[in-house]
Amino acid sequence: MPGPQPRPERDPGLQPERTRLAWRRTTLSSTVAAVLAAKAALHGGPSTIDVAACALCCALWLGFLALAHRRIRVLAASGTDGPPALTPRHATAATLCTVALAVCAVALVFSSGSNGA
Repeated sequence: MPGPQPRPERDPGLQPERTRLAWRRTTLSSTVAAVLAAKAALHGGPSTIDVAACALCCALWLGFLALAHRRIRVLAASGTDGPPALTPRHATAATLCTVALAVCAVALVFSSGSNGA
């Protein structure tokens, strides 16, 4: 009976780098959405609702930024075995932050556009 086979060394190639860059791109796009939402909220006499939506956008952006930074650090620190999988809790939080930020930003752009017209 043969003994246990040695585990072949993992060659991740460029996959970790692509994943890290994807997190960076998503962080950049959420930053742009938050900045545009703040600009839309503060343009032409902001209302209380616009300022509250802007604050929510900023909070969502900060939440996503924290999640992305944590994941990028984990990817950078992973060895040849590869990084651990993203936990469902963190994946759900990142998804919700991204979608909610996009919804808030779109709502602010449309509400500011109708106020300025």
